[in-house]
Amino acid sequence: MQKRLMLKEMQLESLFETISAINANKSEEDLYTIYKLTLSSNPSITNLALYVIDEDDQVYHRFVNYGTHDNQLTQSLPPIFTELEVRAPITNPPNGFTAFDTIIPIKHKNDVLAYALVGSAEGRDDFKDESFTEALTNIILVAIENKKLARKEEVQKEMKKQLEIASHVQHMLFPKELPYGEDVPVSVHASYMPHHSIGGDYYDYVKLSDTKFLMSIADVSGKGAPAALLMSNFQGTIRAMARRGTDLEHIVNEANTQILESAEGESFITAFFMEFDLSTGILRYINAGHNPPFMYRNGQFERLEIGTTILGSFPNLPFLEIGEIDNLHQFFVFGFTDGFTETYNDEDEELGDEKLQEFLEANIDFQQKEMHENLISLLNTFKGHQAYADDITLLSCKIDLEKA
Repeated sequence: MQKRLMLKEMQLESLFETISAINANKSEEDLYTIYKLTLSSNPSITNLALYVIDEDDQVYHRFVNYGTHDNQLTQSLPPIFTELEVRAPITNPPNGFTAFDTIIPIKHKNDVLAYALVGSAEGRDDFKDESFTEALTNIILVAIENKKLARKEEVQKEMKKQLEIASHVQHMLFPKELPYGEDVPVSVHASYMPHHSIGGDYYDYVKLSDTKFLMSIADVSGKGAPAALLMSNFQGTIRAMARRGTDLEHIVNEANTQILESAEGESFITAFFMEFDLSTGILRYINAGHNPPFMYRNGQFERLEIGTTILGSFPNLPFLEIGEIDNLHQFFVFGFTDGFTETYNDEDEELGDEKLQEFLEANIDFQQKEMHENLISLLNTFKGHQAYADDITLLSCKIDLEKA
């Protein structure tokens, strides 16, 4: 009776110290140390090992180790033990585990967070209390699990904050105003729907002189912050060179070099650049592996395909060619990223370029803003219950020199 009383006093004192350590926000390492010292001070326990699951690799790693067993052989938890979900005696133990006689699974909700393996001293049953070992392990593991969750929440808060900043910066990169209207010679309209809070699509309009402008649309491989960062570097390069009066070929070559250096071949960008001079009626363009925009002139549609390959994959762009169309007075150009045409519906059918062209042919006389809105409505109806798989950007330009 006296020994049992002594044991209960020790256990109460241990629980008090453990809870005090948890309230003092001690580190995980400290909590594991307290756990080890508490149980190893019990004369009935000769061997102890605690294996805790790693959420990333779903493997049980040993965090507490005490006793005379072979440390190397018990470094990993045998798969046979992970089949148990309730406290049980160890029968036919694997090689190296003969010093343990009891296994105690520690569950949180429906998942087993850890396994405690205990080896007992012969003739010391008066100090043996497996229920206390299980209770103490539970307390320690729940406290450590709460610390992990708190860290995750902090990381998520910081990530959310960084994403909000990145999203704000990205929106600042888009042109604040676009020339738009029914009675203007140059009317440009854009629609942008990022897949996440930040995306990898880009569009721009840069006025080069009183009579010349550069319009571009691009799509970076990948998503999220890395894609947005690469796109912001890309935009800075394009604008800086365009405003210095650099010709279209050099702009594209410099953009390719910048992407290759920044992404080191791990990402690439498809892009379309169009330069138009109102005074001469000459349009020059380069399509760098992008979905060919639609051009409508003289009552017919055509695709703007001339250019080169994707940017950021080759040190020197192969077969770079500049498309040129002269004597233009009235025309319409519609650019888009593949997130639009590669949207699927509930029947696993892709929207595709053909449906887009059919829509443009039927709605060519609509104002651009209304055209974009109708296109987005068409897409939402088409996709049904399917989610958007990528960022979506629509960019259109209507030229009518008679309104100059």
